[in-house]
Amino acid sequence: MTATSTAPVTAPVTGPAVGPSHGRGRPCVITRRASFSASHLYWLPELTAEQNQARFGPCSLAPGHGHNYTLIVAMGGALDGDGMVLNLSEVKHAIRAEVTDQLDFRFLNEAWPEFDLGRPEGRLPTTEALCQAIWTRLAPQLPLVGLRLHETDTLWVDLLAPGPDPTPMEAFLSIRTHFAAAHRLARPELSQGENEAIYGKCARPHGHGHNYLLDITVRGPIDARTGMVCDLAALQRLVDELVVEPFDHTFLNKDVEHFASTVPTAENIALHIADLLTAPIAVSGARLHKVRLQESPNNAAEVFAETPQLEMVPAALEALVAG
Repeated sequence: MTATSTAPVTAPVTGPAVGPSHGRGRPCVITRRASFSASHLYWLPELTAEQNQARFGPCSLAPGHGHNYTLIVAMGGALDGDGMVLNLSEVKHAIRAEVTDQLDFRFLNEAWPEFDLGRPEGRLPTTEALCQAIWTRLAPQLPLVGLRLHETDTLWVDLLAPGPDPTPMEAFLSIRTHFAAAHRLARPELSQGENEAIYGKCARPHGHGHNYLLDITVRGPIDARTGMVCDLAALQRLVDELVVEPFDHTFLNKDVEHFASTVPTAENIALHIADLLTAPIAVSGARLHKVRLQESPNNAAEVFAETPQLEMVPAALEALVAG
């Protein structure tokens, strides 16, 4: 006969109950998009009418002109216990209170003190200067890692959170243009069959064409008075004269000398454009940062002209692109 124990049964000792973490502590970058409509005028009182016209072109015509601006705000941090970097309702309120309610349907030259040209520190409300002014208002409210401000589909500015280097904040100014051209992908030292094995249909003897989209990004400090990274009209002229006019409606292999001996892949075209533009843009006071050439909706090539700066391309900038 087996004896039975009379000792009380006790539950095993455990620590406090642990629930799901909901990603607490894991880093993430989030974006929020906002929009506003506003007008501005480029006119410096210390310049004559002729000088303003020569410097700013139609942008100097009174009473100004307007844009539908799109703002993308990138914020970073660790997730909280609710699985969020920030409460999006609070983000939306901060952007509305600090930016869009103050700028929507306003004349930017009179909206914020930064653009009061009667003050020594006043500057023109360019896209670059406006983006920086937005940064100063949002930075105390939100953990910013980047801002992108679109003035149009073909002109935008990026700002990134400054690193440990105490140099002044720089802006990345991008312009978009296009050209149409034909090319054939083939290496002359190879047979037709060998070229087709490498390049497929792109090696056919009579070539094929694309409507190329070209984005040029330059980087530099924002001028204290003009509010510009560089002379925008001069930058557009450089791109037109050195790239668009020589490339547009050509058969690249035959009409552009460089591609008589270099296969005009999207990668090589982008590299050649970077080579053509780097020195002339440097003369303007800015630096060529990136060339992006989109060959088709499915194919694009990007070249970073500042090789030592490759490590500075942050996740924040990629978030702004997709924001």
